[in-house]
Amino acid sequence: MDVQVPLWHHYLQALRSRAASRAQDYQRAEDVLLTVLERVHARDPRFLVDYSRDLEASQFALRSSDGPVDVEVPLRVDAGALLSEELGAAEPGDGPASCCLGVPQAGASLEQWVTDDVFTAAASLDGSAKGCGHIVPGKVLRLLRDLLVAAIVYCRLHGLVTPGALNTDSLREEELHLSLLVSSGWRAIRFHVRPAVRWKHRVPALEGAQWVPGFPEGSLKRIIGQEVALVPASFQLWRVSTEYLLTRLLGVLGTLPGHRLDSLSILDRVNHESWRDGGQSPGLTFGHLKTVLLWASVLFPAPEDWAELQGAVYRLLVVLLCCLATQKLPHFLHPECNLLHGAGLDLGALYQRVERFASQPEASLRIHATHLGRSPPPRIDHGVKALLQLPASDPTYWATAYFDVLLDKFQVFHIQDQDRIAAMQSIFRKTKAVGGEAS
Repeated sequence: MDVQVPLWHHYLQALRSRAASRAQDYQRAEDVLLTVLERVHARDPRFLVDYSRDLEASQFALRSSDGPVDVEVPLRVDAGALLSEELGAAEPGDGPASCCLGVPQAGASLEQWVTDDVFTAAASLDGSAKGCGHIVPGKVLRLLRDLLVAAIVYCRLHGLVTPGALNTDSLREEELHLSLLVSSGWRAIRFHVRPAVRWKHRVPALEGAQWVPGFPEGSLKRIIGQEVALVPASFQLWRVSTEYLLTRLLGVLGTLPGHRLDSLSILDRVNHESWRDGGQSPGLTFGHLKTVLLWASVLFPAPEDWAELQGAVYRLLVVLLCCLATQKLPHFLHPECNLLHGAGLDLGALYQRVERFASQPEASLRIHATHLGRSPPPRIDHGVKALLQLPASDPTYWATAYFDVLLDKFQVFHIQDQDRIAAMQSIFRKTKAVGGEAS
């Protein structure tokens, strides 16, 4: 298999060659958006401008698709003074329950949030008399849209943005966000803009760093100490958004030695070009693949797992194949939620494409004619699916030793640690009957 290693690096080099320009395009587009949001803040100080989005450009550069980018506009409100009332389950795969943000009867420093444009005067939704009403996300979203329209017109008239960079026609109010298209050179980037309330919220999945192998303890403590965001879940309700935390976790992985982010970049490109037919077919999103990398980093915490590029990619592939075979991709921070549920994907057909790539990846890694050549034989036959379905019946298989068995079947297990080899052999014996049928 060593003769194929240069092909993986050629592919990665081609992706890296375009990453810098993608990051620059993103930063130019973000500068335009920040200019508009600064004008929104000038017109209504209740809306703040978030300048802390330092990791989004590098994350955009990892991607091959030009899918929308989420942007949160923080509200200038003392969240600790608000009344939070949980009122039901969130959308499938999203994690925490939805909630209502009530304003107490004597809400100090909350006078600007009891105006008709953002507030509904009524008892709290559960019938208690603690609050005088609640802040309505649907109203806040509508107000933000009007402010954005006015800000875009102002910036165009005063030459604050490049002609053609944006216009009000591209601003669309969708269900729970505002969609705005910003041109950056020849590339147009769509931002999904939504209001957000900064909120102190426990994240049990990150508490106790010893339970999250693969991430430096100090980095986890810093992330745990940060606020999360409440964003619109419906016209009346808010929900916790985990995107900020997940982006920070991805940034932590980027500081570690090895090919973690490189493997994500490669699979996102293959997903876009091969599994989604150049973006023309529905399929996995960058968010799905990012979650797969986060789980793979926990299941494979040893630095040697990520030292070699081909092996790093296969760490993601075995986790992804297992999730597609069992039709369950657990949310990284809320594992009880399935990110594949309700996605409307043909998971069976998608599994076949991913397995085909894992068995014979060379054809999908050829970027130009100089990479043409005879492909080696498939690494494994199609019977591996039965083995991949085991975690659906027994969650204890969601462990490093089980995935090491899968790596061995794909001929990319090169770990020398004797304890880990013994654990893999033990679980292999446990699955021998299934493995025998699959091989």
